[in-house]
Amino acid sequence: MVVYIDLIFAANLLIDGILLWLTGWLVKLKVSWWRLILSALVGALYVVMMFVPELSFLYTFLIKFGLSVVMLWIAFGFRNLQSYLRALGAFYMINFAAAGGIVGVHYLLQSSGDIWNGILFTSSGGQAYRLKIGFWFVLALFPLVLLLFKLVQSSKVRREQLETYIGEVCVEIEGVSVTCPGLLDTGNRLNDPLTRIPVMVMEASLWEGHLPASWKGRLTEISSDKLLLEADGQSFAWQDRLRLVPYRGVNRGASLMLALKPDLVTIKLGEETFFSKRVLIGLDGGTLSGDGAYRAVIHPDLTQRETAAEAAVPS
Repeated sequence: MVVYIDLIFAANLLIDGILLWLTGWLVKLKVSWWRLILSALVGALYVVMMFVPELSFLYTFLIKFGLSVVMLWIAFGFRNLQSYLRALGAFYMINFAAAGGIVGVHYLLQSSGDIWNGILFTSSGGQAYRLKIGFWFVLALFPLVLLLFKLVQSSKVRREQLETYIGEVCVEIEGVSVTCPGLLDTGNRLNDPLTRIPVMVMEASLWEGHLPASWKGRLTEISSDKLLLEADGQSFAWQDRLRLVPYRGVNRGASLMLALKPDLVTIKLGEETFFSKRVLIGLDGGTLSGDGAYRAVIHPDLTQRETAAEAAVPS
């Protein structure tokens, strides 16, 4: 058997470097390139030592754990114990995720014959399984597994950040209540230009059963003023609540949005609850969130104590 130590050294240098970089990204620690390379170099040299019989005593749990501690100290330094333990936990979590991903894909690609060939019987009559994964298979799959881990983790972080701005919205109009999740948009400044009343946007599909049947699916196809004119000849109970709000969309010119004047809007955001009567409900004909995380966009003025009318709660 021919062993290419230089190839093994280079592969482990790359793998250790990626693991350390991903650890820094996960715990939000900045790391300089020279420290990253030096730490990865220490890890790669340790792997090469396995080919020296006299150094076999180094391959124990305590030595391996101690080496990871040293590698993290070289890469990130020691600021405080809490930060260091977070980096250590993230480092092992990423290692286990990468190893588990590689083993999982390898098992997925195996045939039944490969699995049976790996089963061994011990002298005591027990069974064992021999797992043989090729070097090039590991090297090719390793960055893909870590890339997937990074994408999943990034998505999780974005979702957690988004959820801090998502609350429950309840709109009441003449005894009809519609409830949905809403996103607090701190950059939203959509107001009725005449009355300066804030406009909260909701998906029109939430009100589908209460709007004229001829409006279904047409809010994005026809201008709102034409729809409003069509409603004049219909027995629409909320005719006097309809408003037209001018707005300017992204990469679009000025447009008109159809809006409803509600009796009361209740917003639950975290541990706080806000009530307001001075608000318009803009109707959007599309989908505000692709994954359905929210179906309304909350105007920031509605979550300000000085402007959210808590006294608007019916007694």
